[in-house]
Amino acid sequence: MASGDQAGAPEIVAIREAHRFDLAALEKYLNDHGLLDGALEVSQFQGGQSNPTFFLATGTADAPRHYVLRKQPPGKILPSAHRIDREYKVMSALADAPDVPVPRMHVHCEDADVIGTPFYVMDYVPGRVFGDPALPELGTDERAGVYHSLVDTLAALHAVDVDEVGLSEFGRPNGYVERQIKRWRGQYEASATETDPAMDALGRWLTDHIPADTRPAIAHGDFRIGNLLLAPDSTSVAAILDWELATIGHPIADLAYACMPYYLPYGVKGVRGIEGLDLAAHGIPSEESQLARYCERRGIAGIDEWPVFVAFSLFRTAAILQGVYARAVQGNASNSDALDVGRRAGLIAERGWAVARAHD
Repeated sequence: MASGDQAGAPEIVAIREAHRFDLAALEKYLNDHGLLDGALEVSQFQGGQSNPTFFLATGTADAPRHYVLRKQPPGKILPSAHRIDREYKVMSALADAPDVPVPRMHVHCEDADVIGTPFYVMDYVPGRVFGDPALPELGTDERAGVYHSLVDTLAALHAVDVDEVGLSEFGRPNGYVERQIKRWRGQYEASATETDPAMDALGRWLTDHIPADTRPAIAHGDFRIGNLLLAPDSTSVAAILDWELATIGHPIADLAYACMPYYLPYGVKGVRGIEGLDLAAHGIPSEESQLARYCERRGIAGIDEWPVFVAFSLFRTAAILQGVYARAVQGNASNSDALDVGRRAGLIAERGWAVARAHD
């Protein structure tokens, strides 16, 4: 299936060689679970650095049925990474949460013998994805709508009652940031190909500047414009994607991650930032106005220790990109530009360290 001509339409390509699997086995599995209606066609979404994602088409011309399959990547993976079981659980739990759009989930298969790694299947939701936070594909008058939708949707997610949706045991409610710092220091050290002084210094600084806990919320963990599926004809959010890092945690960590483009340089290949861009001229709200909008939606007076959360987001991103680079070296990363993106880990670490030094 070729990708559409509409700006932001997901790019759908032939299955990449490194991600081929037994299509007959998948066809049998889907048929056994009542999801198949006639022949099955499988192609792959281009984009994303983590779990390979595929477009499934079945049904008839008059009654097409379209799904998305998301699976763990092949090859050796880092401990606790690529948790598609968590993605499936949290999206299933949020099926009826107000103003938190997620695709309808169908099946989760933990048996790696079926297609090589565990996977799940959900509904395909039509929409648009924009990876560049500068939103060059959109008009000036539309960009503010996207940024407002981002904040409003994130605030709605953080307002969800964890107990009511059955996610009380999805993560530990306290000590989230401290655990995250420890986790990503470990992930970085496990995949680092060489020592980065800024990354080491930032990791130590964060350990000494852990913010206080607040009322826990569902934390998406990778909430950004590129993980929002926008409606085909508006700037509203049709679905939130890529939940593998979701847990119960500190909501401001999510917000800081969503605001990270304000701290990354505009126009640098492999780095999606808007620092240096004339935001007003491009119709993009300032970080200050975004934070004020979030506080209004959440009914909170303000945000404490904001630079710490920003520095943490940059640190974690650098650690993730180091993992992307490591997978690319192995030849199994899910995006063809993984090598280029992974090599930007050092730049991200430098920005995080700069934020930390400015805070002190």
